[in-house]
Amino acid sequence: MPWQKTITLLQRSKGCHLVTDEILPQISEGLRQTPIGILHLFIQHTSAALTVNENYDPGGSTRRSNGYHTNGYFKILVRDMSMALDRIVPESMPWLHTDEGPDDS
Repeated sequence: MPWQKTITLLQRSKGCHLVTDEILPQISEGLRQTPIGILHLFIQHTSAALTVNENYDPGGSTRRSNGYHTNGYFKILVRDMSMALDRIVPESMPWLHTDEGPDDS
């Protein structure tokens, strides 16, 4: 049976944030009712995005092949993603879509 739910996430500052633990409780009832299907997440804010990243499993091995603990691995991933995003979409660009105001919380 198809289902749809609008959820709200906590406001965050600029950066990459792990939101799985915030999303799952809000959609768990619908997931239990749907044994098979596709989950489509849509974000309404023009200056935000959702990404799916591999190799982050907090319940899996506590060490990665590079020797970093899972939590350390995630922190490095966030730093790398932030550096890449700052390079391709710097705050200093003369943005035209500014009606919503600054993005930082």
